[in-house]
Amino acid sequence: MDFEFTEGRIPLLVSMPHVGTDIPDDIALRLAPCASARADTDWHLKQLYGFLGEMGASVISARWSRYVIDLNRPHDDTNLYPGLSTTGLCPVDTFASEPLYCGGDAPNEQEVRARLVRYWEPYHRQLRAELDRLLAIHPRVALWDAHSIASRVPRFFDGRLPDLNFGTANGTTCAPQMEAAVVGVARAQQAFSVAVNGRFKGGYITRHYGQPARKVHAIQLEMCQCLYMDESAPFAYRPDVAARVQPLLRQLVTAAVDWPGE
Repeated sequence: MDFEFTEGRIPLLVSMPHVGTDIPDDIALRLAPCASARADTDWHLKQLYGFLGEMGASVISARWSRYVIDLNRPHDDTNLYPGLSTTGLCPVDTFASEPLYCGGDAPNEQEVRARLVRYWEPYHRQLRAELDRLLAIHPRVALWDAHSIASRVPRFFDGRLPDLNFGTANGTTCAPQMEAAVVGVARAQQAFSVAVNGRFKGGYITRHYGQPARKVHAIQLEMCQCLYMDESAPFAYRPDVAARVQPLLRQLVTAAVDWPGE
């Protein structure tokens, strides 16, 4: 399979498009040594969000590394953050600006199109199908796009990123009541810093599928990896550290489902 999927019973779909680490052999043979670490992976999110099964949420998570194709980019590779540095649909460099391909052997336009069909479309077909299934049995659906990133990535932002970064494309991807409910929970605590529609406003999945008029309310959470793991290789999960943020994470996801009516 090109992804892992669990069908849930509550009106919540959690997407994890950047947790994949697999790279097909024909692509891996062309990659530079720096790719072997998969440093730009959203590590261990399935473990961090382990409570989702008990909640009854639907969950979709990627198998393939973002170095193969970025499932959270538009199919036409439009830059979602005009004027700011970002990696593309089929990345040619790492977050640290290291070239991913040996000898400049980056994918051409034809190969990019082939990867779209082979790796990008299956994930999005399943995501769309599950949203439609949930909409058929619930009056509204929450889409939670789960991400994580190192707390310091100079290419993308200055200094240290806030701990919890919520994105709703400036309030367009969900009802204001949902954003207020989730952010209200986040700001009611003092252990972790919070930003809303700051450096991360939501990627393609949040912006494309979040359609409040059609009863799909999407929000992205980009969280600092230091909240639950080591940010340097081998990128170990830290259960002792994760235990501090997991209760809050569950409260946030619950708020995304249970916010007051529109």
